[in-house]
Amino acid sequence: MIRRFAVFALVSGLLGGCAALRGAPAAEPAALSWLAEEYVQLSLKIGEREDGYIDAFYGPPAWAEAAKAACSEEAARGPGGVCSYATLTAEVHALQTMVIDARVTGSDEVRRRAFLRAQLKAAETRLRMMSGETLSFEDEAEGLFGVRPVLKPLSAYDPVLEEIEALVPGEGPLWQRVDAFNDRFIIPADRLKPVMDAAIAECRRRTMDHIALPADEKFTLEFVTGKSWSGYNWYKGDATSLIQINTDLPVRLSRAVDLGCHEGYPGHHVLNMLLEERLSNGRGWVEFTVYPLFSPQSLIAEGSANYGIELAFPGDERQAFEVGTLYPLAGLDPKDADAYLRLLEAQKTLAGARFTIASQLLSGKVTRDEAIALTQRYGLVSAKRAAQTVAFSEQYRSYVINYGLGLDMVRAYVEAAGPDQAARWKAMEAVISEPTLPSDLVRR
Repeated sequence: MIRRFAVFALVSGLLGGCAALRGAPAAEPAALSWLAEEYVQLSLKIGEREDGYIDAFYGPPAWAEAAKAACSEEAARGPGGVCSYATLTAEVHALQTMVIDARVTGSDEVRRRAFLRAQLKAAETRLRMMSGETLSFEDEAEGLFGVRPVLKPLSAYDPVLEEIEALVPGEGPLWQRVDAFNDRFIIPADRLKPVMDAAIAECRRRTMDHIALPADEKFTLEFVTGKSWSGYNWYKGDATSLIQINTDLPVRLSRAVDLGCHEGYPGHHVLNMLLEERLSNGRGWVEFTVYPLFSPQSLIAEGSANYGIELAFPGDERQAFEVGTLYPLAGLDPKDADAYLRLLEAQKTLAGARFTIASQLLSGKVTRDEAIALTQRYGLVSAKRAAQTVAFSEQYRSYVINYGLGLDMVRAYVEAAGPDQAARWKAMEAVISEPTLPSDLVRR
């Protein structure tokens, strides 16, 4: 009992609150509800130290205002300040101890505690990085996202390049031939909005056939420039999202369904809506009102968003929809649609090369120019597209694993439910509406 009291006293001091006023008993393990509130407020303070750390927050506005006020002064961010990296790290460690010792009853609370522990581990890792510590690509990914990627040497992808050579014969570098062929399917700028509108509407219709969505759900679609990503969902709370599509580079027809499902339905928009509706609102689990980008939540979010494309358009259904609806809207000739699809499917098997190149770049084994050249070779893209990919790796670092590794993990978990589409949708709904961790996907 003395040890528990000492731990609680430490947390109370570091978190800047009195135990009695906060409503948590000083001589007993804390309840998860109290610890969840502290986790959210601590996350918001960390977010004041790194732009983009908080991807979404729709909890009490006063908490965001308090975090901003606490960290606004230079002294607060300096050595020993309440928002210094050292102080924030100490708060994370203290909260981790309290979460481990927390009172839990039933399987739901066991999962809730596991979620908080994983999120705090990610916060600890990110603070180490903010403080200047250098981690290996694998250690960084494991600390932030809860999985340790296995990176293949780039030579492992050379046989795939040889297979693609047969699909796009001709003279010149393979990337140049592939890029030129894919560019035949660029959506004209003046037709981009109707094509995207139609793609998102179809992704939504197919999702609603299997998952009940809030009646008032909605999103706004914007086209932007000057970004390292091709699309982004900014969840605003109250079943509302802002979906942005980057038009720095011409958008090809295949990206319409990809972005519509990934950013919208059953991707990020649906995941965030369900977590808000069923956990933060339905159960009062306040920890789901905040989404730190560099956390295991992102592997689930990106993996499920990518798998959602396959789930919504199984078999030949995607090509049938594109040929019947999107090609006419884009004013494109669908006569080479089969060849385009075969090439895109072959290119997907090169996805892992992106992780290896990112690892080499971030560890200093290759220069930025060398990373761009390698991305051209193994991504089969132009120098401009390669530069955008490298810029993403520089900005988001090991986050890149979430797209490919996350996809593989979610696909394996969902498809273990069997070949029936209804069963797969049910499994998918569980993944995106519960406190799912990467480790949960492996256990099944």
